[in-house]
Amino acid sequence: MYNFYAFLDRMKYIKRWSLMRSSREENVMEHSQQVAVIAHALALIDTEVCGNAPDVNKTVLYAMYHECSEVMTGDLPTPIKYYNKEMRGAYRAIEDRASERLLAMLPEELKKGLAPYVVADTESYEYKLVKGADKLSAYIKCLEELKAGNAEFKKAKESIEKELKEKNMPCVDYFCEKFLPGFLLTLDEMEDL
Repeated sequence: MYNFYAFLDRMKYIKRWSLMRSSREENVMEHSQQVAVIAHALALIDTEVCGNAPDVNKTVLYAMYHECSEVMTGDLPTPIKYYNKEMRGAYRAIEDRASERLLAMLPEELKKGLAPYVVADTESYEYKLVKGADKLSAYIKCLEELKAGNAEFKKAKESIEKELKEKNMPCVDYFCEKFLPGFLLTLDEMEDL
């Protein structure tokens, strides 16, 4: 018996934004799905609009598995995770150990195919697209919360907006220009367009 997929299914129980009062809770599983969709969009934009050649499938698979270690570690809030270099390094080591434990829950014949995504090449261009998608997902969460009247996310929105601009990634800029405005619309407004 192998528990890899049963553990991943528990991502739906890991709450995000634990230090913030949210109008709607978000879990790691739904976040990972949203990041995968946005990462796919960024890879397509990067290919079709920007003329680059990222590996689209690799990008999406990195995104699908980018938070899987959190089934063992939980979601450490960003201000804690990035408090200083030592904290980030220690947490990275914990995440790596959790990923290794997850991979040990697979039969040998599947490890080779999943290991590159569970323990991603964080220096690859495709992973940089995933990090862009991850920031966009966080930004969208801020927009949704502010739209619901929750000012708790005001500073986070401003901070993430600055980080998105500093990424200097044309595909991210394109997504921001063409797709982000839709997240501010009501359902009726989306249908009227």
